[in-house]
Amino acid sequence: MLDQIHWLAAVTVLGVLEQAYFFLQVIYARRLFGISPPKISGPPEFERIFRAQVNSSEYFPIFLALLWQAGLFFHQGLAAALGLLYLYARYCYFMGYKASSSGRLAPIYFSAGVLWILIAVSALGILHFFLSHYMGLNVLQLLTA
Repeated sequence: MLDQIHWLAAVTVLGVLEQAYFFLQVIYARRLFGISPPKISGPPEFERIFRAQVNSSEYFPIFLALLWQAGLFFHQGLAAALGLLYLYARYCYFMGYKASSSGRLAPIYFSAGVLWILIAVSALGILHFFLSHYMGLNVLQLLTA
């Protein structure tokens, strides 16, 4: 079983580490700009870092659910590769947003595209499972016949 999920687990750990890095960036920005919790407003530089971290945190559960569904029901390697692309895009998003609000746009569109691909492969994998398990239809055999 573990050989079927080890890449998904590795990408998950990398994602958690990336989230921790984003959290730390907010802590450093709070210290730099003298903004104590629970305040969330301050100079634009702080607000961009804070928003980048919050936005990334909001999407993280969606990413994890899709990563694991795609990996378990479609293909672990493809899901892990898409997961790495997503994490890279999120890092670029964070760094771009930190620099300027317009710097976030290209990476956010790219990461959203990766999420849509994960949705598609998850849905295809789950559909294939239901068709083969409950109806006895093996779509892959039908396509190759």
